[in-house]
Amino acid sequence: MNNNIVGMEANMEQLLDKIISVQSRSDGVNTSLFEKREHIEKLHRTRNLLRKVQFIYDLPTRLGKCIRSEAYADAVRFYIGAMPIFKAYGDSSFQDCKRASEEAVGIITKNLQGKVFSDSESIQARAEAVMLLKQLNFPVENLKVKLFEKLEQFLVDLHLESKEIAHVSATLDGPNNHGNVTDPASSAAHESSIHEFAEAIRAYRVIFPDSEQQLVRLAQDLVNMHFEAVHRHIKKQLQSEDLLEMLRVIWSDVLLMDEVLPEAAISDFSLVAARNAVKEYVASTFSHLLLGITGTIMKVQDRQKVGVEEEYPLQSVLEASKKAVIQGCMNVLLDFRQLLDEKLELSLKLRDLTIDWVQEGFQEFFRKLNERFLFLSGKSNSGSQDLSLTQGVQGEKVLPGLVLLLAQLSLFIEQSAIPRITEEIASSFSSGGARGYEYGPAFIPAVICRTFRAAGEKCLDHYVRLRTQKISVLLRKRFTTPNWVKHKEPREVHMFVDLLLQEFEAIRGEVKQILPPELSRKHHRTDSNGSTTSSRSNPLRDDRMNRSNTQRARSQLLETHLAKLFKQKVEIFTKIEFTQESVVTTILKLCLKSLQEFVRLQTFNRRGFQQIQLDIEFLRTTLKDTSEDEAATDFLLDEVVVAAAERCLDPVPLDQPILDKLIQVKVAKTSEQNLNP
Repeated sequence: MNNNIVGMEANMEQLLDKIISVQSRSDGVNTSLFEKREHIEKLHRTRNLLRKVQFIYDLPTRLGKCIRSEAYADAVRFYIGAMPIFKAYGDSSFQDCKRASEEAVGIITKNLQGKVFSDSESIQARAEAVMLLKQLNFPVENLKVKLFEKLEQFLVDLHLESKEIAHVSATLDGPNNHGNVTDPASSAAHESSIHEFAEAIRAYRVIFPDSEQQLVRLAQDLVNMHFEAVHRHIKKQLQSEDLLEMLRVIWSDVLLMDEVLPEAAISDFSLVAARNAVKEYVASTFSHLLLGITGTIMKVQDRQKVGVEEEYPLQSVLEASKKAVIQGCMNVLLDFRQLLDEKLELSLKLRDLTIDWVQEGFQEFFRKLNERFLFLSGKSNSGSQDLSLTQGVQGEKVLPGLVLLLAQLSLFIEQSAIPRITEEIASSFSSGGARGYEYGPAFIPAVICRTFRAAGEKCLDHYVRLRTQKISVLLRKRFTTPNWVKHKEPREVHMFVDLLLQEFEAIRGEVKQILPPELSRKHHRTDSNGSTTSSRSNPLRDDRMNRSNTQRARSQLLETHLAKLFKQKVEIFTKIEFTQESVVTTILKLCLKSLQEFVRLQTFNRRGFQQIQLDIEFLRTTLKDTSEDEAATDFLLDEVVVAAAERCLDPVPLDQPILDKLIQVKVAKTSEQNLNP
């Protein structure tokens, strides 16, 4: 056509004629086949309807085959496909088919529920089962609640098993087991169970995507239950290696939960719980240390109750108490050091806080120990004391020996224990710490030293007071019982002197066990403050006693004061030192002063005055090696005689030969009793 268009018109006309011919014949064919085509389409529609009817009739059989082959997805698809027909004709034409199909679907629903609750099924299979149940219009929310309850029960069972895992210490299991004794079988069982629990949570989350908050709470419950077990074991007394073993198990579980529920931030949640647990552990450790030291000290009273015979009971208890303080504190520091050296991520995050808790714990521990000392010595009430510490001692009489022991132990803590503990804290627990600089250090040894110095002095003063009060009761009975105006001639030293000397001997026995001796005696007769001339050799008093009774009665008071004027001032009461001599001398001085006061309250006849003179002279002989301040002791003994002379109606002393003879008889008798007890 491009090269030559000649003849094109004729060709086009010829082509048009042929097309018209084809169209005409096609219309003829269509006209002839129209009726047959409509019949075929009608037959096709009938065939499709028959197929559907056959499907409905075959549905129960098909569902049964699906149940046997566990093809539950096909069964649900078949049943859902038949639902429109069942809705339209289920109550008439297909009533039997509908009933049989519903029975089969009931079995399918039950089996699908079993798949959901089966731990052996895969997560995908369980999730598919839930989706199929939803297509069957099954109330899945009820299923969700039941499945979550199963998870909670699984957590309870896991918690019971974790208690066995936590039971890793000999201090909890038995006295002959120590250190890391975790049962490998139990540990493996716990690890398997926690992985199973994590997979159950993972499956639940896939099956029920909107359950995140519930699962977060469940994971937090797992952490809480773990730490509840930790708190229970801490109360029973736990070692640091056992606590760390428990924390390792917990942290392993926490990391697994973080993988399953990363948005729950279980690691941060567990960090808060671990912080509380470690803080409680530190406080509990100090509490048990306080109980141990108290129990050691209380052995003094326990031995007296059961009547244990021991040569030096106070000394042995003192040494045991010193060891309990030093060794106990060192063991505690070693225990805490293991917490700091642990490389567990959880421990590293708590390291600075642990340092602060240890320092604060020692400060609080020594404060409570000081309160405990004062309570045991009877210097404070039990209002601020822990009931666990006061059981067994309330209402009991305070033993003077215990008070003296507490005094020396306080001095030991100040001079030996605190410096050593301070050195250890400085080397291991000073770096780091979360405490702000504005609050200053948590552990202040200077304050503790001052506290125990004051406590030691209080206990020492209280010991002197207790011993003096007991002797004062003896003196009161001695001077209030007889009628001194009608006293008979003295035949021997009165028995109260023996009782008094027994008390002094008991005091010396206690002091010797607890306190150290002085390096050098400070108060001899030749270097004491005051004159070495005693009242018995004072010429003024000797002259006064040789006068007539009438002259003595008139000039007695004047001459007594004149005698005192000729004496230099003697220092009677000085500060009590932590030495044997100082304590014994102080008690002796106080008792002699009390003796003088009791004498001043009585009125004596000549024989009564002579009895006092005899008793005092015997005391002078026996006490000369007891007191470190002989001058003051002689002075006080002289004062007793002077006071008796002042209160005597006829103060005529015994002749010196008679006095010496009576004293010698008493000395011989005492020596014989000592040889033949």
